[in-house]
Amino acid sequence: MQEAPQGMPQATAPPQMGMKPARGGTVLTLGILGIVICFIMGIIAWVMGSGDLKEMKEGKRDPGGEQLTKAGMICGIVGTFLGIIGFLWWIIAVVIIGVPGFFGAMHGF
Repeated sequence: MQEAPQGMPQATAPPQMGMKPARGGTVLTLGILGIVICFIMGIIAWVMGSGDLKEMKEGKRDPGGEQLTKAGMICGIVGTFLGIIGFLWWIIAVVIIGVPGFFGAMHGF
């Protein structure tokens, strides 16, 4: 196979027999959705990415999607922390400060 010019993407070899396929695209998609929609998807991306990277180092998973997997895992970490910060902000706003009308609407006051 010819070598691709610098800066051009190179074709990756198909995974070897017995090796699990790369899931970098799935991990990246979940990581982005974890930032934009729901932090639980970020947790899933974080866990999947971590496991996939471990399997790539052990030679059990195709390393062709390593960069996408890393990017997805990072997005998952960011999404998880943003979700935690948002949840804490909600607790502060509702419980500590007491958003006017929130408890009244819940208890019929």
